Amino acid sequence: MQAVVTVVGKDKTGIIAKISTFLAEKEINILDISQTILDKYFTMIMLVDLSAANVKLADLAEECKELGEKIGMSIHVQHEEIFNTMHSV
Repeated sequence: MQAVVTVVGKDKTGIIAKISTFLAEKEINILDISQTILDKYFTMIMLVDLSAANVKLADLAEECKELGEKIGMSIHVQHEEIFNTMHSV
């Protein structure tokens, strides 16, 4: 199963390192990643593989939300199919 992780917030040092380390600890592989800085705002979207994850998707989403609050970012996780359905018009 794959999921989409989105991260948005004011740019600061170490965002990618903190999030990728967090995911690695949960045995989640990053398949693709795109990030950019828009003015002072950091934005990132990742496609991740949850097939070996040691956490359920719902729990991952909640833990990512909590991590985001800790580091001052907004982090959302969605199943890939739901993300694709929401963004197809």
